[in-house]
Amino acid sequence: MILTISTTARPATDLGYLLHKHPDRVQEFTQSCGVARVFYPEANEDRCTAALLLDVDAIRLARTSRGSTPDYALGQYVNDRPYAVSSLLSVALADVFRSARAGRCAMRPELAAIPLPLEISLPALPCRGGPELAERLFRPLGWVVDAEAVPLDDAFPEWGDSRYVRLTLSGDIRLADALNHLYVLLPVLDDAKHYWVASDEVDKLIRAGASWLAEHPDRTLITDRYLRHQSALTRSAFERLAELGDDVEEQLAPPVDEEPDSDTVPAADTVVRTPLNVLRRKAVLGVLGELDVRRVIDLGCGSGQLVSALLDNPGFTEIVGVDVSTRALTLTARRLRLDRMPERRRERLQLFQAALTYTDRRFAGYDAAVLMEVIEHIDPPRLTALEQVVFGTARPGHVLVTTPNAEYNVRYTDLHGVRHRDHRFEWSRPEFRSWAATVCDVHGYSVDFRPVGDDDPEVGSPTQMAVFTRMGGGDD
Repeated sequence: MILTISTTARPATDLGYLLHKHPDRVQEFTQSCGVARVFYPEANEDRCTAALLLDVDAIRLARTSRGSTPDYALGQYVNDRPYAVSSLLSVALADVFRSARAGRCAMRPELAAIPLPLEISLPALPCRGGPELAERLFRPLGWVVDAEAVPLDDAFPEWGDSRYVRLTLSGDIRLADALNHLYVLLPVLDDAKHYWVASDEVDKLIRAGASWLAEHPDRTLITDRYLRHQSALTRSAFERLAELGDDVEEQLAPPVDEEPDSDTVPAADTVVRTPLNVLRRKAVLGVLGELDVRRVIDLGCGSGQLVSALLDNPGFTEIVGVDVSTRALTLTARRLRLDRMPERRRERLQLFQAALTYTDRRFAGYDAAVLMEVIEHIDPPRLTALEQVVFGTARPGHVLVTTPNAEYNVRYTDLHGVRHRDHRFEWSRPEFRSWAATVCDVHGYSVDFRPVGDDDPEVGSPTQMAVFTRMGGGDD
């Protein structure tokens, strides 16, 4: 099985730096099922192509699979695995391009951080769902998708198509994102894995999908298939995804156009819970309503879920979304359909890029500021700077801060460490209250604490919220 990655970004040979593989050499990497080789069929200033070829040893594969899936139990020595793309290639890709997947490139760090014109080719991809499913999964990620069904036999067209597709992806995508898309979606399209899926697969999925999975329209299908239809793992993954974005599905049922398997249909007694991110957003909106504020600034707005909800309420007359990430602001604009937004609605909205640890006069003048799941992404030594910017200089009438409650983490099955890899810390309830008390003493605010989500009698709620009010009320 083979995968090719091409670019035309001049000088195209910089692809070798990004992949950490020299274009002038063939490199071999031993895998549990055989040998992976990386080589470059073409490498010049105008176009460079890297190929990952996985040479599968059928005997070694049969000895290591232990018949753990039907694909291998029925045909241990004669099957399509040496020729068709599968989870074998996904695992090899993760191993061979580990640094590239993480976005690390010491020699060309600026290239690792920006989208590049890429073309990816997979000549034989098993796809349970056909070319249409490949289009559905890759197109929302920014790819132009060319998926063509492979006939069972060119000489007998009346036999119809096989379950394989020829897939070509093209688009301006960051290389690390492209590799993570492939790592997750190749076994999803195949709907099979060559190894036993355990709880650590949830961590792998969250790491690879951190920047895109929570907002993918087919995240339910992707999560369910990637975790081999194990409902307990799927529920755990959705709990974790709730920390990444506000669009996680509210129920773990397959989409209406997905053919359900017997082991993917939720049991009759399955409890369908509202995701924590939805509860968090509703809690913030509820408090803003109680405070009867009109002008709100969302500091660290991400992809704009709260901004969108604020716009839907005409009682908020001025709404501002701020984020340090230009990509997040692009997603916000896309979510809000900014280019087609009615003029009166558009007049209430402003979006701009800024860092929350640097004084910015545009932060001032609002009735309320919201820091929803933001502070835990700030390095602790920089928190004092954020406090000064928000509470000391901007000084809104109210500040709403939500952050994970570290004590509640024991209630998340299969969670090891913090909830998100970008969290610099997660506070217990006493730690959060201590921080809030210091902020009040230094900057002249009072504070009220609210639970968000189920308030467990032993460990508290999953999210904790502090509502700060400037002493003296209105203007200084």
